[in-house]
Amino acid sequence: MSSSARELSSDPTPPHPSPKEQLIASLERLVQNFPPDSLQPHGGFYYGPASIALLFFALSKHYADDLRISNKHLSAWFTAYFSSLPDPLRSGSGGSGGSDHPSSNHCGVMEDLLSTLALQAGAYSDKRAAVKLCDLATVADTPGISDEWLYGRAGYLYLLRLAKSGFAPNNGLEILDRIEYTAQLVILAIHRSPQPWSWHGKVYLGAVHGVIGIITQIVLTVPSCAAGRLEQLLDSLLRTQSEDSGNWPSSLPAGRRDRLVQVCHGAPGVVVSLLAIRKYFPGLETRIDEAVARGRSLIKERGLLPAKEPCLCHGVSGNALALAEADLDAFLAHATEERMGQLIDAGVMEPSSHPEGLWTGEAGRAWAWAVADKGLERGLLGYNDL
Repeated sequence: MSSSARELSSDPTPPHPSPKEQLIASLERLVQNFPPDSLQPHGGFYYGPASIALLFFALSKHYADDLRISNKHLSAWFTAYFSSLPDPLRSGSGGSGGSDHPSSNHCGVMEDLLSTLALQAGAYSDKRAAVKLCDLATVADTPGISDEWLYGRAGYLYLLRLAKSGFAPNNGLEILDRIEYTAQLVILAIHRSPQPWSWHGKVYLGAVHGVIGIITQIVLTVPSCAAGRLEQLLDSLLRTQSEDSGNWPSSLPAGRRDRLVQVCHGAPGVVVSLLAIRKYFPGLETRIDEAVARGRSLIKERGLLPAKEPCLCHGVSGNALALAEADLDAFLAHATEERMGQLIDAGVMEPSSHPEGLWTGEAGRAWAWAVADKGLERGLLGYNDL
């Protein structure tokens, strides 16, 4: 790496930009560079058009109609991106294989048909979509399905929460009961899985593929599950935090490597998760607070990740959402278009293979700017915002 690149990657004090201005600029780039008709329907809520639709749906709940992007309201952009997806209720239109069934080995937030059904139910209070999402829960009991968030059963729980958000007792009590019953079945399947939970033969600990992600999705879906076995698992997870660095290993056994500091593996994802579930574990609150403090110190020290394009999964935008407000602003100063250009020109930033995505690119940066602008809870959209 050249000396100029080292200077850019280690410079801690770029000017703090206006989150509102950066949000608008990010959304303008998103709709201009990746319009609805330019993207293939793939990637669920991780990347692709469904992930952008989820972003605009979420933002439309936090911003008044006076916020326009390329002369359209946020809700109009949601409609445009959502309309580019195959109709999940039409036979032969959904799923990764083009059928009306989900992928045979995926049921998490990256599964296209299930993600679209959940968004249709949540955004439009569509009872048919909610019923179909629940009917397809049989895939979550299929042998070989993982338990983690991105591809597995924990992700299915987020999809059920999204669908549930579209209904209230006065317009869908029967649907709410159906969703809650389905969630209990999925949680039972998770508990029946061989433990410790593993993904691709490894016992991962992080938010995307690991133990903390599974615990978080279960507890946010059915808080009463926090007692007993999950409290024991969380206690064990807290014990794996390094006393020296404050990081968590990506998998067990921990070994000697302490390298990854990002949402998918390491302290940022664990910290965001702990902040979301802390109130459900009163017996562990003091230890959670101590773990969060050590984790945040590590993130401030090692979490800028100049080699990765800013994104939620493995970049500075996601890491910023694990920090307190003042540190959030300082981190997001490294996620501006100008700053990215400097790092790309210096040869120290790796561009994303899905630069439009919610968890992989521009849509995720927009969400982080919105969190900073509105002072929202430290939620990762598609993970713990519901």
